Amino acid sequence: MPNIAVLTSGGDSPGMNAAVMSVARCANHLDMPLIGIKRGYNGLLGRSGKLEDDFVRLDLDTVLDIADLPGTYLRTARCTEFLDPAVRERAAQRLRDMDVSGLVVIGGNGSFQGAMRLCELGIPCIGIPGTIDNDLAYTEMTLGYDTAVNCCSDVVRAIRATSRSHDRPHVVEVMGRDCGDIALSTAAATGAEIVVVPEVKWSVDEVADKLNFQIKRGNTRATVVIAEGCWASMKPFDVYKFLKPYGKEVYEGEPMTAERLASVLKRKCGMIEVRSTVVGYTQRGASPTARDCIFAFEAGAMAVELLKKGISNQVIGMKNGKTFHMPIEKALAAKHTFNKKLFNTVNGF
Repeated sequence: MPNIAVLTSGGDSPGMNAAVMSVARCANHLDMPLIGIKRGYNGLLGRSGKLEDDFVRLDLDTVLDIADLPGTYLRTARCTEFLDPAVRERAAQRLRDMDVSGLVVIGGNGSFQGAMRLCELGIPCIGIPGTIDNDLAYTEMTLGYDTAVNCCSDVVRAIRATSRSHDRPHVVEVMGRDCGDIALSTAAATGAEIVVVPEVKWSVDEVADKLNFQIKRGNTRATVVIAEGCWASMKPFDVYKFLKPYGKEVYEGEPMTAERLASVLKRKCGMIEVRSTVVGYTQRGASPTARDCIFAFEAGAMAVELLKKGISNQVIGMKNGKTFHMPIEKALAAKHTFNKKLFNTVNGF
């Protein structure tokens, strides 16, 4: 049988290993040899200089124990060179030389763009959504999103316990560059009083007013959950001009951060002690939840079955709790719908 191949691309997300394991298991069942490509599209370009550092034969003995591991066994990386048509042609030719009859791409928007371009060059590709941000609009969940929300919820609950003990409000920054779903779901799951996301314009004064409202009601341990990309939707605020008179170490032109927002809120809210935490990579590196693993298992199996049937240029998603597939181009054209009702409910207006 011809080979099929699998790669993980872009940012790592919990559940990627489970998807690779499922692809390997299904390929083994169908007697289809499987090649793992390391570090995303970079492996196709041979950027490591060593064959064994770019490709690995995947069998059940190799992958059966990785399904519940965080990160990605195949490693991952972004590959800006893949934007070049000549580079994509070189990658496609390498797949032909290796007798690869189909490629499973696990990643996000950019990874799917690469898969679509390879399809145009005659390489059958199937995409599995692997991105914690949940920013692929065609599917109701992406691999790693459920894990990220659970991880952030655990962090916020722990912080709220200490905030309650010390009467201190807290700013918690979670991931979400262009999509605020992690922040919104975390806030809703933990009872946080304020959430700030990239999809909604906001100002520092508005957040300060909401926090002051909570304090006046006797809530001196309110939580402000913010998405990392929320600064792009923040109305102009000169953090240097505001904090410098207080003797804070800040330099002209520096951007707002979670720590600086906490410092500003402290001074706009009666000098109550406001602290901050950036959750960071723990969202990516957590062990995948059962929900993420189940989706990964179903998606991996569906990807191999589609390639076996000669179906290509598709991405797999979840709708109404069931896996489905649709054309890559149509999926990438879908517009993300932000849950404004939930956002308003969390913020109390």
